Amino acid sequence: MLVADAAAALLVVIVLAVRGLGRMDAGAGQRMAGQPPVDWMPVWCFGVLALAVGVTGVVLLRLGCRVVGVVQLALCVVLAGGALWAWP
Repeated sequence: MLVADAAAALLVVIVLAVRGLGRMDAGAGQRMAGQPPVDWMPVWCFGVLALAVGVTGVVLLRLGCRVVGVVQLALCVVLAGGALWAWP
């Protein structure tokens, strides 16, 4: 389960990095007509990752791995804070 959480975190990092690279040169030399549209992708990515880590933490607690489960739930709280921080 922890390997699946690590793979999900790597996927989130790759998605956010590729989106950031795609926006770097978008409209270079052009002036914006208004405000840019709201980007909800960081909120969704951090939220889904927090949910996956939280579910893993609860499953680990139910299986009796208390220390690892508590660490997973603490990481879930940090990721949920990241989702709230990314909220536009």
